[in-house]
Amino acid sequence: MGSQNYLSILMALFLCSCYSHTSAQNLPYKAVNLGNWLVTEGWMKPSLFDGIVNKDLLDGTQVQLKSTKLQKFLVAENGGGDNVLANRDSASGWETFRIWRVSDSTFNFRVFSKQFIGFDSGNKLVATSNSPSNPETFQIIKNRSDPNKIRIKASNGLFLQAKSETVVSADYHGPTNWEDNDPSVFLMTIVKTLQGEYQITNGYGPQRAPQVMQDHWNTYITEEDFKFMSANGLTAVRIPVGWWIAHDPNPPKPFVGGSLAALDSAFTWAQNHGMKVIVDLHAVQGSQNGNDHSGARDGYTEWGDSYIPDTVAVIDFLAQRYGNKPSLGGIGLMSGPTLGPNLDSLKKYYQQAHAAVRKHSETAYVIMSNPLDHGSKELLSFFGGFNRVVIDVHYYNLYSDEFNNMNVQQNIDYIYNQRASDLSGVTTTNGPLSFVGEWTAEWAVRGASTEDYQRFAKCVIYGDYMTGEWTAEWAVRGPSMEDYQRFAKAQLEVYSRATFGWAYWVYKCQDDHWSLKWMIENGYIKL
Repeated sequence: MGSQNYLSILMALFLCSCYSHTSAQNLPYKAVNLGNWLVTEGWMKPSLFDGIVNKDLLDGTQVQLKSTKLQKFLVAENGGGDNVLANRDSASGWETFRIWRVSDSTFNFRVFSKQFIGFDSGNKLVATSNSPSNPETFQIIKNRSDPNKIRIKASNGLFLQAKSETVVSADYHGPTNWEDNDPSVFLMTIVKTLQGEYQITNGYGPQRAPQVMQDHWNTYITEEDFKFMSANGLTAVRIPVGWWIAHDPNPPKPFVGGSLAALDSAFTWAQNHGMKVIVDLHAVQGSQNGNDHSGARDGYTEWGDSYIPDTVAVIDFLAQRYGNKPSLGGIGLMSGPTLGPNLDSLKKYYQQAHAAVRKHSETAYVIMSNPLDHGSKELLSFFGGFNRVVIDVHYYNLYSDEFNNMNVQQNIDYIYNQRASDLSGVTTTNGPLSFVGEWTAEWAVRGASTEDYQRFAKCVIYGDYMTGEWTAEWAVRGPSMEDYQRFAKAQLEVYSRATFGWAYWVYKCQDDHWSLKWMIENGYIKL
């Protein structure tokens, strides 16, 4: 009888210990992402860029250049490593150049194969240099009445001109009247832009960027926001950070110091209001996906084996600084990699980064993102080989053609069926915990679908009344408030099954339905 009591006591202590650990972690989390705070994403607050001179020509802007005289596009022959010609009727990859911003008005042009455009000893334009120097630096001069018309001055003081389809050179003298028959006049078309941390800091430059960024960090998220989040049922925040935070207060240019102090404050505010902080490495050196949030300079995805030691060092820094903080909820190793066949490098990095966290904490959760360009189960068995690990999946009813023609109910059914199945597939009994690290109540539904119009017309034709004139057009302009509420509710119901929790993207945004703060304040979402 005594031994049975002893065993019962031991079992009770064990269960109590397990329960108190889970309770202390508040799993599963109801979280929100603090995007565009410590890693800039310009689409969420475009006004941040308003003070930049030539803000349409930031690093990574993709441009196409057409000779007005020849009516042909410039092209880096073979995509690079050869001459620059002016003989293309239409523009695609080889005819598209990515800008590196040197100053407000001077730039480098990077071609498809990553070389830079410059001029040789005979002033002929070539794309053969792997790193830009003086011959690869050009000034863009816009026509005041038509800024799409430009002239390009080379570092030798002369202008580029398209002499013929096979000869483009940096040797044009004199002024211009901007007429189309001037061989030094080009039509510049911007086909894509980037608005991330590199773009804003390099755009403002070393004199202005520190104050602009500090003002942003001090005002975009404050302790009042943590108070609001906690009062409305949120239990955690997921905070995107960039690799340069590990070098604060003097990160490599053009990045500026100060984001580390803001992150320190977030941990204090979270503790004050009973919340947890998930630190997520959103921007890695070399860029893992080429997007704004990855800290990319020009949109190329260059992260790989050579970047692993430096990226592990960032995780080591974060784990050492925050690993034993009571408000730490987890450390995300890399957000949304799209690395194609480079899975071995990602696995190698995850192994080393997990070990780096464990050096400083045996209990911190380590969050590993599923590669967005692979199936959600691609690395599931690999993740299962680690202790206290979480698999992060992102679910958006956006960015894919399959959602473009879905109506409201089809989107909601997709959540209850497909998303529920997907989440169930990565939520295993003995494997990693599951985490829907990004989702939103915004969707591709913009108005009535073809099916909606067909049903509306059918109702009129077969209705109980006759009318002399009618049309299948109506006042439908988009989803109603109730539609958004139902869509958000469906996602909350399904994503609450994730064992680590979910995190809405995002807390604040100029686009209302992306902003969880706005959605809560206006009654669209109830937690």
